[in-house]
Amino acid sequence: MTLTKRIIPCLDIKDGQVVKGINFVGLQAVGDPVELAKRYEDQSADEVVFLDITATYENRATIYELISRAARELSIPLTVGGGIRTLEDFRHILQSGADKVAINSSAIANPQLIADASAEFGVQCVVVAIDAKQQPDGHWTIYVKGGREDTGIDLIDWVKKAESLGAGEILLTSMDKDGTKSGYDIAQLNAVCDAVNIPVVASGGCGSIQDIVDVFQQTNVDAALVASLFHYGEATVDEVKNAMQENGIPARRLGK
Repeated sequence: MTLTKRIIPCLDIKDGQVVKGINFVGLQAVGDPVELAKRYEDQSADEVVFLDITATYENRATIYELISRAARELSIPLTVGGGIRTLEDFRHILQSGADKVAINSSAIANPQLIADASAEFGVQCVVVAIDAKQQPDGHWTIYVKGGREDTGIDLIDWVKKAESLGAGEILLTSMDKDGTKSGYDIAQLNAVCDAVNIPVVASGGCGSIQDIVDVFQQTNVDAALVASLFHYGEATVDEVKNAMQENGIPARRLGK
């Protein structure tokens, strides 16, 4: 059986609103996260990601309330990321109604968190998000703190370690491609897909429906994360899935 490929809209959230901008500059509120997520679900989105981009403790109550509201409204899985540092943070996010939790910098700072969360809540709940950039010698290294700090850690070494510790999924953002709308980083994605046996989600660089078709045809990723293409109204999830089906890429249609 061929597994269907997933389309996952990503909603950046600040102060309870979905925001959009370029490299977190010139952020503008574009709507209520739950209303937008519901709209994407109605368009056949497979999952939704909420990223708390400020991720400060004063916003925690806001994000928990949002997750609870989204969980009541949505029937598709919800992943939440941003500022999650402890097992207790995992617990609160999941108890609020999220299905998966994405960790990035905190996984680098404390790899044991991956193992502990996987043991406590199940592998399927643990998403390791990674921001990676290519270096002059051709290999990729991991960046943290919103892409400001190069850890020097090799991307391929890290994904293998994350899988061995109990990550259920890798959410891979190419810093070289992010915001360029020039297509996903095919070489980077293939390198990671070859290194692990868990699902890989492509992120960074999507500028068109064709980019999504290309990433599924040219790599073994399980899902594509999409933000501005949907938020700016340049395409709908349904249009993406129509193109996928026309190109022989298996896609799930909810009740359609």
